Amino acid sequence: MKKWMSMIGIASLTLALGQAAAQGVTLTIACGAVGQELEMCKTGVAAWAKKTGNTVKVFESPNLTNDRLALYQQQLAAKSDTIDVYQIDVVWPGILYNHFVDLKGKVPASEIDDHFPAIIDANTVGSKLVAIPWFTDAGLLYYRTDLLQKYGYKSAPKTWSELATMAVKIQNGERKANKSFQGFVFQGKDYEGLTCDALEWIYSYGGGTIVDKNGKVTINNVYARQALTQAASWVKKIAPEGVTTYAEEDARGIFQSGNAAFMRNWPYAWSLGQGEDSKVKGKIGVAPLPRGGNNGKNAATLGGWQLAVSSYSKNQAAAIELVRYLAGPEEQKRRAIEASYNPTIKSLYQDKDVLKANPFFGSLYNVFTSAVARPSGVTGLKYNQVSQAFSGAVHNALTGKQTPAAVLKQLESDLNRIKGRGW
Repeated sequence: MKKWMSMIGIASLTLALGQAAAQGVTLTIACGAVGQELEMCKTGVAAWAKKTGNTVKVFESPNLTNDRLALYQQQLAAKSDTIDVYQIDVVWPGILYNHFVDLKGKVPASEIDDHFPAIIDANTVGSKLVAIPWFTDAGLLYYRTDLLQKYGYKSAPKTWSELATMAVKIQNGERKANKSFQGFVFQGKDYEGLTCDALEWIYSYGGGTIVDKNGKVTINNVYARQALTQAASWVKKIAPEGVTTYAEEDARGIFQSGNAAFMRNWPYAWSLGQGEDSKVKGKIGVAPLPRGGNNGKNAATLGGWQLAVSSYSKNQAAAIELVRYLAGPEEQKRRAIEASYNPTIKSLYQDKDVLKANPFFGSLYNVFTSAVARPSGVTGLKYNQVSQAFSGAVHNALTGKQTPAAVLKQLESDLNRIKGRGW
């Protein structure tokens, strides 16, 4: 990443974006490129530009969230005005809030009230509204409906143990004709995506949220050990050894090519799986992620992305109007229908067109509204350190470098060191 960062410094980024001569205001928005993110972003900003007579340039952000945050921090620390609007993760407001415009009072309260209150809370630091929700996310279990039926299963697995049992049976059967077939794929690479996956495993077993709401490090407990022991057992059994290098798109590629029975991913994977180039079109089911056991609970990590206006933008008023349009009901509805991005506007979950395109939006509504938050609020500016320590520790358990017990003991020590005298 260091080599990559050295190649794309502030000066070269400015040069790459160029100086567009256009009538009216010219803005630049930083958008991600996972799945259909970039395409959806470009279509949305083009519609706004056409309506307003302004010009919007789109900067393609790195796919991995860790790389994206590092680039944003470099830009913002230099007080660069190159980018006017940033697409930010739901866990970044506490890290980046000093660099963004307070949208409270600049966006009508009625518009803010349209969004899920919990996500507005996540975007609020102190009294400052750092960003407006663009789309929300929660981890989901994707499965092959045809293969469950073929092997005698009537429904998706309810527990992780059931998933492992079903995956073994299906994998063994399918490998007679397809040696590349896998039982389960997920995000196992050492990055923020693994933090999300592992939080789901641990929380579903009753192991908490790494750091509790009072700031106490709680990760070293028997339930977390059970969860990591279960997850580590999947590697080379129902998941390929290479799963420890997979991000979202890697897992989706295997599942969508017909080479996996189960997949953990975000809602965006649904519309792509139904595309004409998908080998599993019409054969995909979506369910809540399994529980940790008979006494466990379903857990889905809260994800999602927001739009924030840079304090260093020379066109803040226009940037705020762009954010209002992109996060508004018309654009959120379009994105939901065309690319299965979950709206943050409550009323769209009763919209017939949205539900027709995404049938699971209605049946899994509670998954999206009660998703488990990562401990970004309580850890504030130190969240990125916490997440990196956590994903690195989990990765060591998945790759067999350390036992789950050793991993969690060391992680507890590392997190308390990061905490110091307080978050």
